[in-house]
Amino acid sequence: MSPAPLPVVHFVGAGPGDPELLTLKAQRLIREADLIIYAGSLVPVVMLEGAKDSCRIVDSSGLTLDQTHELIRDAVRSGRRVVRLHTGDPGLYGAVREQARLLDAEGISYAVVPGVTAAMAAAAAANVSFTIPKICQTLILTRLDGRTRVPELEQLRGLAAHQAALAVYLSGPNHQRLAQELLDGGYPPDTTIIAAHRVGWPEEDIQRLTLDKLAKTEAEPLWERQTIFLVLPSQELATTSRLYAPEFEHGFRGERGSSPVSAVAEVASSRQ
Repeated sequence: MSPAPLPVVHFVGAGPGDPELLTLKAQRLIREADLIIYAGSLVPVVMLEGAKDSCRIVDSSGLTLDQTHELIRDAVRSGRRVVRLHTGDPGLYGAVREQARLLDAEGISYAVVPGVTAAMAAAAAANVSFTIPKICQTLILTRLDGRTRVPELEQLRGLAAHQAALAVYLSGPNHQRLAQELLDGGYPPDTTIIAAHRVGWPEEDIQRLTLDKLAKTEAEPLWERQTIFLVLPSQELATTSRLYAPEFEHGFRGERGSSPVSAVAEVASSRQ
């Protein structure tokens, strides 16, 4: 008889900070976990309130990669379920790849559970949309060059040529350089900027300004950490999506001129 498979390690996205933005799957895995490793500097402790009393909870802020892996490996070998809780979504500016590589080397299985990333939470908090019909249909998630180098082809000045919407992570302390790069790349000075600090946390701060003002704004202590900047071109242009226009036909709407009342009645009938 083959041995029972080792428990799966779950890399779980905790979202931006609001516990109500945890997915149902994330909540379930937190409840079931025997070991939760989370970054205390990025993930608020309120996210752990659903953990059972016997669960061991470890703040990884002061741990190295090898120390974190040792905790996970020992727990798995003891038959315990592990949740590695990451801020936002594990696939974006996280350290999942290097952790997963160590698990692969030891034959430990793992799975990734997505989370709400700060860009989407910030747009929702500011009541804005990244896309505008016929004007902007592309969103780029990126960051300013810093201690972690950004490839030359992905420098902000070059990305600005697309005139797309941007979500710029990990760049709060250098926001003036960020703004100058965008101006030099061709974004108009009146481009709308959303500066969102600690989205979903009790101290959430959402500021709306323009690119030229961002370039002149002195460093704000709030922006030192956990701040994302949304670059939103042409937000002032009022356009309307054609999706719900009466003459816009598609596979779920009848021929032009057909009454929508019949479709509603059909749905109601199917529920009876």
